[in-house]
Amino acid sequence: MDYDTILYETLEPGIGVLTLNRPERYNAVSQHMMEELEGFWLERENDTDTRIVLLRGNGEKGFCAGLDMKEALEIQQHMDAHRFYHAQCRMGRLMLKMRQVPQVIVCMVHGAAAGIGFSFALASDLRVITTDARFCAAYINIGFGGADMACSYFLPRMIGAGRAYEFMLTGSFMSAHEAMDLGFASRMVERDALMDTALGLARTMNAKNPAGLRLTKEAVNLNMDIGGLEQALGVENRNQALIYAELFKKHA
Repeated sequence: MDYDTILYETLEPGIGVLTLNRPERYNAVSQHMMEELEGFWLERENDTDTRIVLLRGNGEKGFCAGLDMKEALEIQQHMDAHRFYHAQCRMGRLMLKMRQVPQVIVCMVHGAAAGIGFSFALASDLRVITTDARFCAAYINIGFGGADMACSYFLPRMIGAGRAYEFMLTGSFMSAHEAMDLGFASRMVERDALMDTALGLARTMNAKNPAGLRLTKEAVNLNMDIGGLEQALGVENRNQALIYAELFKKHA
């Protein structure tokens, strides 16, 4: 598909690159970008050829500054509570869809990832960041609650409730070094090594059993919410049996 606010290309078999492409606006998410992202993730739902998606922001400024607030404020002037709630739910569903698609999402963050940009990083499966990367749950800084766009779900699970409270209540930035120390990011590199590092991870995963990748992502997501060890083992055992059946069929 042709897009206006995002770019997508197949870098090599099994690996695609999705680029947020509004560098003149710090890759801020407009209504049009949100619509295009909705369509993009919907396409990936049944895309069996792509196993890993690298997600990045275009331009030197940074990954994503959040919502395009100039546009958002203009639109909100004409919204009643019902329409605002609909728009809010729509944004949240982007994070859910990122978790539901079968592809492993590797988020490549340089500069700032704020607001919905932070949530894109949270909803990804792996995070590779630069030394100047920084993250902000900016929602509370613009007068709304600090728990927004899946932040209150993902962040406590990734870094613990204590520090998650702090970032969501203060709207303060998490530095790249803090992101590494807290286990939020997988790798921290200089800017010129960002693509090579993310692509190296993607190639390592791309060499694995495709069913194994998909079912591992599914198991992690399910087991974040599961009731206990017995249920978690049930998911793992089912997945391994499904993969074994596929391998056995190949060798039969």
